Amino acid sequence: MPVCMMQLPDMITNYLEKGVPMKNLFSNRLFPIFIAIILLSSVSTGSAVAEEPDSGHFQMSLFHPIQIVPEDQDISGLRLNLIYGVNRNVTGLDLGLANQVNGDMEGIQIGISNYTKGNFKGLQSGFINITKGNFTGLQDGLVNYTGGDFQGWQHGWVNVTKGDFTGLQSGFIYNQAGPMKGVQLGLVNQTDALDGLQVGLLNFNGAKDPLGFFPIVNWSF
Repeated sequence: MPVCMMQLPDMITNYLEKGVPMKNLFSNRLFPIFIAIILLSSVSTGSAVAEEPDSGHFQMSLFHPIQIVPEDQDISGLRLNLIYGVNRNVTGLDLGLANQVNGDMEGIQIGISNYTKGNFKGLQSGFINITKGNFTGLQDGLVNYTGGDFQGWQHGWVNVTKGDFTGLQSGFIYNQAGPMKGVQLGLVNQTDALDGLQVGLLNFNGAKDPLGFFPIVNWSF
């Protein structure tokens, strides 16, 4: 259809060279055809722009950037990262050795290394789990880190939440949280402020209300 659009000026010129008056040209049967060509060309162009993909339902990645869907697009469905994959936002199931989401993740993310730059809702499980934004759900691994607020259960050998924590934080070695509302279970527990219970060998409450440090069990309500 765009080819016809390009030929339209030449067709009009040919008619004029043959001595056909302009008013006759647009009064005969060709005029509706010209109008139809223009309208259909516009619709065709608009549809091409609207159908340009901004997300995909399936992703397979060998090692970024060798992947089916480009990194600046979203995935809503299944993403398989054979070694390492990168995308913008991911909703659904994210599996691989090294999984990276530059935006938000919602669903299940399982791998050796999981890294989400935005917010996370769901399950993040692996040896190393990092979420830079807020987290809601279960974060389970050897080392867990959340840069924002946390709501849910953070479980592993080492757990760190920089923002407000609401829920259960259980670590075999070390737990750290900002203002804590809930329970910390681990060898060493540390929080900026405690509204709940700490159970471990060493328990630190940064607010010192009522106690800044107490072994075995520390509490503040």
